[in-house]
Amino acid sequence: MQTALLTVAIGLILFLLYGILPTVFLRMFTIGMVKKGENKQTLALTFDDGPHPIYTPRVLDLLKKYDVKATFFVVAEKAVKHHELIKRMHQEGHTVGIHHYNHTNSWFLTPLATKREIHESAKIISNLIGVRPSFYRPPYGRFNVFTMWFAREYSIVLWSAIFQDWKKGQDSINLNKRLVGRLSDGQIYLLHDDGENSGADSDAPEQMIEALRGFLPYLRSNGFRGVSLEEHLNIHATKEQKRSV
Repeated sequence: MQTALLTVAIGLILFLLYGILPTVFLRMFTIGMVKKGENKQTLALTFDDGPHPIYTPRVLDLLKKYDVKATFFVVAEKAVKHHELIKRMHQEGHTVGIHHYNHTNSWFLTPLATKREIHESAKIISNLIGVRPSFYRPPYGRFNVFTMWFAREYSIVLWSAIFQDWKKGQDSINLNKRLVGRLSDGQIYLLHDDGENSGADSDAPEQMIEALRGFLPYLRSNGFRGVSLEEHLNIHATKEQKRSV
């Protein structure tokens, strides 16, 4: 009995050291990552977990209508299935970033699996659009002790405003109010164009899209521009980033 308890205790300590504590430490002190932009009157809209065959095209239609550029942190497995959407994102001036091959929690990934999730995703994105991705956001914003090493080639981007839009508990009107209420210089908004991952509601993006429909004209009327992360963070692509990996 004591041996079993000791084994469990050691396992919990190792789990804390491997995933939970690095995440808390890195996010608390914003080490090696960005959460906010530098420019005034700009907003970076970012969308996680897609592409989705129904919701992502509707998001792209809205962005095009209001001449807003955004960043999509895509799940590479879905990108392969819906490659035409990844190509459309790029063709319409949006940025495509890494969000793992599967929507996997870094706390439960081995070092080798962590490397594979990041590097395989980068290869797939690059092959689809001919541009090496520059940005990485781990699912759930969670890290392990090896994440920073394997993601060292990329800018790690979290967010300054999160709206829990992966759940459908809030209606589009309240979500729109929250989007409006958080608008200020340098914000990086986290939204979701896919609700099929664990803990999410599959039809939650419907509410997000309706909220976005009202928010985008408000953004423009208040003198803000929705821009890519490159512009928002004053990052200029290098020749290496422009080449396929």
